[in-house]
Amino acid sequence: MAVLPEKGGEKMAQERLIRPREVANRLAVSRSTVYRWFWEGKLKGVKITGGTVRILESAVRDKMAEVY
Repeated sequence: MAVLPEKGGEKMAQERLIRPREVANRLAVSRSTVYRWFWEGKLKGVKITGGTVRILESAVRDKMAEVY
């Protein structure tokens, strides 16, 4: 579990963060598609130190429900 940073003074819920490679495998898309969806706001996640991206597990579940 990861503790997400506070947003608007409220602490966000703890949630598992997933690497784009794993997200791509789960959704059967390329990593570049995962990054594009992240930057377009279609997959919620966080950008951490050094520009590393992690996607919220709930966002992956939501996308799976939407696509499948």
